[in-house]
Amino acid sequence: MGNDGKAKKAWKDEFLKSCSKYESANASGRKIEALYDPSDVASLDYERDLGYPGEYPFTRGVYSSMHRGRVWTMRQFSGYGSASDSNKRYHFLLDRGQTGLSVAFDMPTIMGYDSDHERSEGEVGMCGVAIDSLEDMETLFDGIPLDKVSTSMTINAPAAMLLAFYICVGEKQGVSSDRLRGTIQNDILKEYIAQKSWIFPPEPSMRIITDILTFSSDHVPRWNTISISGYHIREAGSTAAQELAFTLADGFAYVEAGIAAGLDVDTFAPRLSFFFNSHLDFFEEIAKYRAARRIWARHMKEKYGARKKESLLVRFHTQTAGCTLTAQQPENNIMRTAYQALAAAIGGTQSLHTNSMDETLALPSEKAVQIALRTQQVLAHETGVTNTIDPLAGSYYVENLTNQLEADAEEYFRKIEDLGGVTKAIDMGFFQKEISDAAYGYQKAIEQKTRIVVGVNEYVIDDEQIDIDLLRIDPEVEKEQCKVLTRLRSRRDNAAAQAALDELGKAARGTDNLMPRIVECSRRYCTLGEMIGVLKAVFGVYKEPIVY
Repeated sequence: MGNDGKAKKAWKDEFLKSCSKYESANASGRKIEALYDPSDVASLDYERDLGYPGEYPFTRGVYSSMHRGRVWTMRQFSGYGSASDSNKRYHFLLDRGQTGLSVAFDMPTIMGYDSDHERSEGEVGMCGVAIDSLEDMETLFDGIPLDKVSTSMTINAPAAMLLAFYICVGEKQGVSSDRLRGTIQNDILKEYIAQKSWIFPPEPSMRIITDILTFSSDHVPRWNTISISGYHIREAGSTAAQELAFTLADGFAYVEAGIAAGLDVDTFAPRLSFFFNSHLDFFEEIAKYRAARRIWARHMKEKYGARKKESLLVRFHTQTAGCTLTAQQPENNIMRTAYQALAAAIGGTQSLHTNSMDETLALPSEKAVQIALRTQQVLAHETGVTNTIDPLAGSYYVENLTNQLEADAEEYFRKIEDLGGVTKAIDMGFFQKEISDAAYGYQKAIEQKTRIVVGVNEYVIDDEQIDIDLLRIDPEVEKEQCKVLTRLRSRRDNAAAQAALDELGKAARGTDNLMPRIVECSRRYCTLGEMIGVLKAVFGVYKEPIVY
């Protein structure tokens, strides 16, 4: 191609003779050229912008060998009904080759209510497992050695309690806390932005998080203390750029909170991890992961003064996009999930959950979840995707898209800073409005058929009959769970339990670290709802400002 661009112009003229639409748009509404060439990456400097895997700025991966050295952890997100029901599912998955556990909790647990609370009625065990106390956690991990598996727990406002339960189960198994491996999501800022399952106001919530950071640095050093989550931001309707920017902005806010609490950044930043969505625009998702690594590394090094290499790393879990699954023609979801998983693998994920085809209709059946797991296994062992690292590096399109996403994120960082930071922007409804506008645009494109969703607005089957077996939760689960709670309260040492709760309340009113008190409450078989109730009495309950 000549430097004067004549060759490109000649090609474009020929292109437009057969196709009048030179530009298109991807899933985020970003304009996409029909062709990219060296001029689109003219400013790219290999050492500065890419480097090698395992080396700053980590664009090409956080470890030198990536999937050549170790395939990603296959961590299927699961949990339903009682702790006993979920324990059986975990053994089923482990027996079929899953390499890590990921716990889904029901709504009462997520919101900090015991199963016998009036607000729990009809929801116990429905969208995840019901966990009310250490006793339930013991059942959940019965026969599963905690020194042999890593466990991710998707829990936010009550994350401290679930971590404490897990620590106590380890103690009972003879596994000390310094040997436990896993992650609690514990990303409360994302709750105010997107998922909405908060309990306490932002300030005391951030105190609990810094208490977890401090405690875990000393007692659970192999535990990922926050999984900074873009997944739910994307599920709420954001674009890829918004997911990238808002997730990293939350991460920087946690770093600043830890530093403000007197912690050295290198004592807690190495145990921060991330959780991203893998949506349907294949190349944009790969570019998003690459941009995330580069942005985080640069900010941590240049702005926050991190010295340890581990503090600079975006180690992330990926889940395929639940919001892209359809109730119509649900078998199509198998293909959607496979393409999304491929993007996550090429993008360099450290662990992966693949959604099941029936998730828009019910919690996954055993057959559906096995297909989802097999999707990962075929990807890892049959496609050759693990043979080389970051195979799309140098692609004019992917590098240009990576740069664009980084620029978009930096622009969002400036807007958030101008608003006074993440918590101020939350109070002003900034994130909520940005995501709402993006979701509206995406839905409008589907309704106008400028974006095709197979089986929904095109290639529709009239009078379609869905013929797949669905998992249904027996209503008896809730009744039995309430009986379990009644028996627990009658059997435990209630004086010791109350004394532990009193100590927790005292610590909450003061400045002592809450985690040792929460662990002690757990040992005394205090329930989740009892501990949350004590903290509500001190911290209050958050009420979202009305923005619209």
